[in-house]
Amino acid sequence: MTTMREAWANTLVKLAADDQRTVVLDADLATSTRADLFAVAYPERFFQMGIAEQNMVGAAAGISTMGFVPWISSFGVFLSNRALDAIRMLVAQCKANVKMVGSYTGVCFGMAGKTHHDHADLTILRAMPNLVLLTPGDNAECVAMTRWANAYQGPVYMRMIREQPADLPGEPMAEFFPGLPRVLREGADVTLISTASQTARVLDAAERLAAGGIAAKVIHIPCIKPLDTAKLLAACEGAPLVITVEDQSIYGGLGGMVAEILAESDNTVRVKRIGLQDTWVGCGSNDYLLDHYGLSPDAVAEKVRQWVRGLPAR
Repeated sequence: MTTMREAWANTLVKLAADDQRTVVLDADLATSTRADLFAVAYPERFFQMGIAEQNMVGAAAGISTMGFVPWISSFGVFLSNRALDAIRMLVAQCKANVKMVGSYTGVCFGMAGKTHHDHADLTILRAMPNLVLLTPGDNAECVAMTRWANAYQGPVYMRMIREQPADLPGEPMAEFFPGLPRVLREGADVTLISTASQTARVLDAAERLAAGGIAAKVIHIPCIKPLDTAKLLAACEGAPLVITVEDQSIYGGLGGMVAEILAESDNTVRVKRIGLQDTWVGCGSNDYLLDHYGLSPDAVAEKVRQWVRGLPAR
């Protein structure tokens, strides 16, 4: 059983064998983010920066000007909040070739408490020009994205979870192409759009809906930015209702993005959003928090049932 963090680190170890440019910087969290796997394999290319995220970003930006490909490893909350100004000034504005990995994101990290838990990294970083924003749904996507990002020239943020993710259906992603939505399930009664590890829970919810006679299409968005809006609109064509589901704030993240795209198009479909409302995430087990915030498969299915029942007859 491999966590997403381990899939990322093991991929970097393999890439570094052929690419001497690849280095990793960590902010005193290597055993948690699993950057320690890279440190063991390539100690001369691993830099332990301590609890100094802003300095780590600055050092990575400087290293990138020397032809290296620096990967920054930390918790998502520290990158998207504590180091935000450095990311803005030194990475995004300068288009620095820095790759940032924000681990321990989403709802399923509540036992750590509010200081270490963030639910708005997508909201914050989606507004950052020049920044590619990746949200892998399973390990295969994470591996493919890591390979792509290491070769890509420019700043990248990849959002990862702590747990081992469920495998998404279909052929595992072998090669990543930025911006493409993935239709993982067909259905004509409602269209569900999700991202990151929440997509697996949405697929489970779709199974529950099917048992009650509701056919749900499920669209997975593995890349928040850039996004091929034409392909997303085509995937939503004819849907009586589009519902976004995300394990972060509904403000400015996936739900906000989809609502913006549909509102500016000729598509008149209604949009509903499931996710964290204007609140901080409390402490608790993963199952408790998913239920409490309406993100478990059962909770998502019930909310979708309520909204579908309220649609006018076709």
